Formats: sequence, C-alpha cells, structure tokens
Amino acid sequence: MATFYNQATLSYAGNVVNSNTTEAELLSGLELTKRSVTESYTAGSEVVYAVTLSNMGSVSYNALTISDDLGAYALSDETTVVPLTYVDGSILYYLNGILQPAPTVSTVGNLVIEGINLPPNSTATFIYATKSNEFAPVSTGSVITNTVTTNGGLGVGEITATATVNVLESPELTIAKAVCPAVINDNERVTYTIIVQNLGNVPINATDGVIIRDTFSPILSELTVELNGTALEEGTGYTYNAASGEFATIDGVITVPAATYTQDLATGTITTTPGVTVLTITGRV
Repeated sequence: MATFYNQATLSYAGNVVNSNTTEAELLSGLELTKRSVTESYTAGSEVVYAVTLSNMGSVSYNALTISDDLGAYALSDETTVVPLTYVDGSILYYLNGILQPAPTVSTVGNLVIEGINLPPNSTATFIYATKSNEFAPVSTGSVITNTVTTNGGLGVGEITATATVNVLESPELTIAKAVCPAVINDNERVTYTIIVQNLGNVPINATDGVIIRDTFSPILSELTVELNGTALEEGTGYTYNAASGEFATIDGVITVPAATYTQDLATGTITTTPGVTVLTITGRV
C-alpha cells in the first residue's frame, strides 16, 4: 500500500493560486510471505526457505523481482557480512502449484530472482536452499533473520517479508583414538589416547550419560587410566574385564565443555574452538 498526493495550480493575470493537496492510497494486490522450512541451523548446515508471492488483484504484474538479503548483518565497524550462501541450482518455482522452469537467479550480493510474471489471482512459490557459512553465529541464543523484498510493480513500491531461524542448541561430539608406540613388543606397555571433541554450543554434563567403551585386542593388563590428566580408579571411574579386554567408563564420569566461538571484528569470520576431553589408557600387552 502506498500513499500519493496531488495538487492543482491556477494561473491568471500574473497570479498563481494552489489548490488544496489531495491524499489517496494505492492498494496493491500483491502479498509476500517467507518462512523457513528448516527448524534450526548449525555451522555449515542447509537452511531451506519458501517464499510466496500472491497477486490477489485483477491486474497482471510483470517483470517483478524478489531480492533476499541472506541474513546480512553489520559488524561494529558497519562492515556487512552475509551468513548464508545460496546453494546453486536449488531453486524450485511453482505457479499456482505447477512446477515451472527455473527462474533467472543472480547471487552478486543478495540473491535476486528476476522476471516474475503474475496474472490476476495467481500465486508464485519459490523454494530454495542456503547453507550457513563462516559468518553464521552459532553460540546459544543466535538467530539468522533474513528479509525478502519485491519491487511491487505499478508504482506500489517495495513489499518485504522476513523469516527467522534459530541456531540448534545441542552438543556435537566427535571421537578419535591414537596409540603410542605404533610398534610394540610383547609384554611392553602401550598407551591409547581417546580424544572427545564437542563442536556444539551446549556442554556434555555428568547427567547426559556419555560412556566411552573399548575392547582391547590384545588384552591389556596393569591398567592405568587418566581423564584430562587426573587418575581414574577402577570401579568408580571405569570398569574393565581382564578376561575379555572390555573397558567402559562409569556413567557420569565423562563431561565435555561446549565449544567457544570467536568472531574476527575486521573480517566477520567466526572461528570455532571445540571443547575437548582426553582419556588415556595405559596397559601391558
């Protein structure tokens, strides 16, 4: 909806008289909506959006464009960074529910969909995928809010719609194992190092039930076990079956801190430092 004004002028015998100013509203038959099909995002995950442009009026709209800012936000120095990257070739275009040829799309700056023609009483729906990138905030409480804009047509002006998606608040664990030495003789001692990393924004607490299990082959004897440099005792920190080589930490022993995130104030790039827990098991083969 746009407001326009008009004033008439009367000229006579060298005089100029202005009329009153009239005011009216120009109603647009266009409606623009946007929603995130994806409930939440993590670092590097896909976020799918659905944008709907409806013509509820009796006049056709031609050569419309839709521009998506892909969640752009400003840093403290007013530099703008964009936390989402359009996934090339992902766009689907439906007109009144019928799949159409893919529209013209440009991705220089904003994602821009061009050449949209809407006859009266019709609806165009665009579904496309984006991927969170190095500028996407991932600490707890973070959101990505992005805005789509259409040029409106017929002098109506711009129409906008927004969608907000929340970061997934969850741990994200990986596990890796190393052995030292790599070559060992019978009856010598060997050390296994198990590293658990948390790339997520939520820590693993004692109540989360994380257990590390391993079966040693060849079977180890004379075990010593440390968690983050602190000795664990058999029975309270871990269990071990010397006949089968089966090892397991006690429920509640393993905790892993959340990752930390640092944003470069000059570039906007966000760096993830995972939370780490290290379990070392030494025994004789």
